Amino acid sequence: MPDYRIDDLQINNLYLKQDKELFCFGTDAVLLANFALPKKNAEVLDIGTGNGIIPILLSAKCHAKKITAVEIQSPCARLAEENVQMNKLNDLIEIVHGDINNTDLFDKEFDYITCNPPYKKNGSGIKNPTSAVAIARHEITCTLDGLIKRSSDLLKDKGKIAMVHKPERLSEIIYLMKLNRIEPKRLQLIYAREGTAPCLILIEGAKNGGEELKILPPLYIYDKDGNYTANIADLYKKEK
Repeated sequence: MPDYRIDDLQINNLYLKQDKELFCFGTDAVLLANFALPKKNAEVLDIGTGNGIIPILLSAKCHAKKITAVEIQSPCARLAEENVQMNKLNDLIEIVHGDINNTDLFDKEFDYITCNPPYKKNGSGIKNPTSAVAIARHEITCTLDGLIKRSSDLLKDKGKIAMVHKPERLSEIIYLMKLNRIEPKRLQLIYAREGTAPCLILIEGAKNGGEELKILPPLYIYDKDGNYTANIADLYKKEK
């Protein structure tokens, strides 16, 4: 039997149902949803939506016209659909069960793409024995190369993609973005705490954008006592 829990997202009275056997969202999803800046009435696509956390958070943080969320794993897609219905967001968010590598999946382009992709290359690290978690963490069904190429195909001219990833793959991300006509525009380094190496990066690129990269101030997750910093705590309660 699935082991569910309901989490209060602490914004706009939103909740999220999570299956502990599947991949549960973490701080990286919250960071990405806050970092992403879709314009008003934008058509947004979230790639690899999992349980729907990013589009549901975006519903409270932006004024998108429509948010489409694609997920390859059927149990995760079903759970994401349940979360959309539970939060009464059916008119705003559409969950699509499918493979982003399928070029017939969408017949339109998008203004903005968000993605919290697998961080590890397939064959690297120790895979979680739960296949759903392995797919979420390792590039089994979608590689970084393929993801950025498909994102470029699916973006309108000057459309943007925002991604959270690991700092050790930053040079690869920038190379692949430029290779696929996506110009890096904003970059932010995330640290667990002061005095440590960065643990995450947030990066945004614009399709056919000009060459100008803005480096944002660093963001620290925990203070010296192990509590969330004020900046991180605010992310969980920032209203529309």
